[in-house]
Amino acid sequence: MKKLKEIIYSFVAVTLSAVVFSCGEKGENSVENDVDPAVRQAIAENAQNSDYLTGELENKTIKWLATWDMNAYGGKSTPAFLVAFQERYGGKIEWHQCTHEERYEQLAKSINAGEGIDFFYAGDLDAFPRGVLRSMFVPADDYIDFDSPLWEDVSKFNNNLMWKGSHYVAVPMISGDNCAVIYNRKTVREAGLQDPAELYKNGEWTWDVFKEMLEKFVDNDSQRYGIDGYWFEFGLMNTTGIAPVGIADGRLINNIGSPSMERVQNFIYSLYSEKLIAIGSEDYGWSDKPSYIGSGKTLFYPCGLYQFYKKSTDWKSVFGDDVFFVPMPKDPSADEYYIPVGMEGYTFVKGGQNPEGVGKFLDCKRFVLKDPETKAIADKQMVDDYGWTEEMMQMKDEMQKTALENPVVDLSKGVSVDCGDLLDISLRLTARGTPWAETYDSINAVVDKYIDEVNAQAE
Repeated sequence: MKKLKEIIYSFVAVTLSAVVFSCGEKGENSVENDVDPAVRQAIAENAQNSDYLTGELENKTIKWLATWDMNAYGGKSTPAFLVAFQERYGGKIEWHQCTHEERYEQLAKSINAGEGIDFFYAGDLDAFPRGVLRSMFVPADDYIDFDSPLWEDVSKFNNNLMWKGSHYVAVPMISGDNCAVIYNRKTVREAGLQDPAELYKNGEWTWDVFKEMLEKFVDNDSQRYGIDGYWFEFGLMNTTGIAPVGIADGRLINNIGSPSMERVQNFIYSLYSEKLIAIGSEDYGWSDKPSYIGSGKTLFYPCGLYQFYKKSTDWKSVFGDDVFFVPMPKDPSADEYYIPVGMEGYTFVKGGQNPEGVGKFLDCKRFVLKDPETKAIADKQMVDDYGWTEEMMQMKDEMQKTALENPVVDLSKGVSVDCGDLLDISLRLTARGTPWAETYDSINAVVDKYIDEVNAQAE
């Protein structure tokens, strides 16, 4: 168990543009990447002429404590949302560096020292409600109109994350790229299998078909492996539409005793029993091997699309020229098609000196998604920077649409560190050969206790 935990946390996915430094210092190497002047001008005109963006900013600078610098994108073009913030409001982001492990400690020190940090990332799903209970964050309601046309697409989701009647998390974007099934079409063809993209298009991409393909392909003795990677367990759990820890009416809910959780855990156990899971097996070991997708040894590598947010020569060298991806397969018993959902969320920090600026920055995030011309520019940036095909963009848009229609996120990490760690490890155990009933009996009462302690503070 200890070994599994060490491996899982060593492979936590981070934003590709993240650069980790020691905490507490302002980013001296923060560099604003260039963008084509014509592109900048087009975004500036769109932002200036849009009814979505209103008002002006007296204080142009917002302070950002994080592991990565929003001003630096690894040599890629400055993203459209940042250009909009710069051009429409004269905005500037001042980056304060920290490591992932020490970010909450550094945030507490910054608050106590009156440094005026303005905003903090909540997309790791451990800030809410934990940081609220520690009095680190303040409501965003005075600075963002969640009922406005600009925010209407995500207002229901934001409203579901309220605490004591206030929005402590602002989520401008729900993302569908959190976990996809990466595969190589050449491998699929040579195995006589149907392309998952065609199955998805025909409404046939389900757990059952996913498993049937694995059964036909896998032969560990011949180095034909099934599922690799560290994200497939929660990827499959997410397709049930029931998060391990959810929220309703401002109270957290323990869902691990639901029929949906039992169903997906039994499905994962069946994958283990039939030796369809490569990672962690005696034949495979604990190191994930994404290059096996490119060499045709592994059928499926469920992982975030961040694997493709780099130069095409880089991702092709790993996955091969024929690589593609589809959403996680549909739970045939679910009422809708649910996929793993991520959220790009932000919190307003207690003692922040420019919450108005953060509000305008997040409005710019929404503007790029809502304004058709500016979204087209942002999409073209992705194609130009990462070498994506039109088909890849279409599939990503499909995943984004599905995520927005049926958003479900797990708040286990937001309950407490202990609760997050317990569920992160325990809910994977069926993939290692532990029957679900054993795991459930050992953890359910503990999870109830963690959640009850948090809910008591909502009263």
